[in-house]
Amino acid sequence: MSDIWHGIVAVFGEPVIDTLKILPLLFIAYLLMELLEKKASAKMENTLGKIGKAGPVVGSLLGCVPQCGFSGASANLYTAGIITEGTLIAVFLSTSDEAIVLMLSSLAPVKTIGKLILVKVLIGVVAGYLIDFINRKRKIAKIPVDMCRDCGCDENEGIFKPALKHTVKIGVFIFIVNFVLFNIASVLGEDFINSILLSGSFFQPFITGLVGLIPNCAVSAAITELYTCGTLSFGSAVAGLCSGAGVGLAVLFKANPIKRENLRIVWTLYIIAVISGIVLNILGI
Repeated sequence: MSDIWHGIVAVFGEPVIDTLKILPLLFIAYLLMELLEKKASAKMENTLGKIGKAGPVVGSLLGCVPQCGFSGASANLYTAGIITEGTLIAVFLSTSDEAIVLMLSSLAPVKTIGKLILVKVLIGVVAGYLIDFINRKRKIAKIPVDMCRDCGCDENEGIFKPALKHTVKIGVFIFIVNFVLFNIASVLGEDFINSILLSGSFFQPFITGLVGLIPNCAVSAAITELYTCGTLSFGSAVAGLCSGAGVGLAVLFKANPIKRENLRIVWTLYIIAVISGIVLNILGI
């Protein structure tokens, strides 16, 4: 019986402990995020709809704020013709979904968090203006949409229940990532994990950028976890987090009937994310 218990502890012990360590801070971070979303989300949407040529700058700055529904609301604003494609891309690129919250709850260095936010905002601004310049002669057709549709907000839930749901959901996923990485490393060694994820390879941003396109908050959590444990380079993590636009892409495909346009936006997002990741890796940032 003791051998079985020791076996269970050996397999599950460290992943469980590592996950439990961050849950209290993760819950607090989600409480603050939910409070921000309830109080400021509508104001942020209104601001984004009134900024005109400053769209990519304001969109990037607002997009980096850790809250859930803004990228989805931005997709609705774009569909309605209120913001440009460049502004939408800027929001998508700067959105980090769960990354900032997870890094804060893991007590990551402020310098690291600041660098991630700054880099993603700069990428969003540059890419946004470049796209708007290319599309300067293109008119946007206005399609009536409900601005709050699909943004994930529920005014009647308060902040504690959504924060708890987010904490449990991401906590479970973080445990799964820790469990898989710990046990694969124990059995096959860390070199095997690094080889699977092409650690140190020029092509790693291609993989993380592709994974980031999956519209699920758990993906950004996994990318962040792999970065903090040293499996992903900073550039590769940025590639995955830039292409990961939270619920934005899912809302875009649901709200905007022009599927060809949606696919172009996805392709543009992926290319920018991968190029950004490669450049950062080459520069050693």
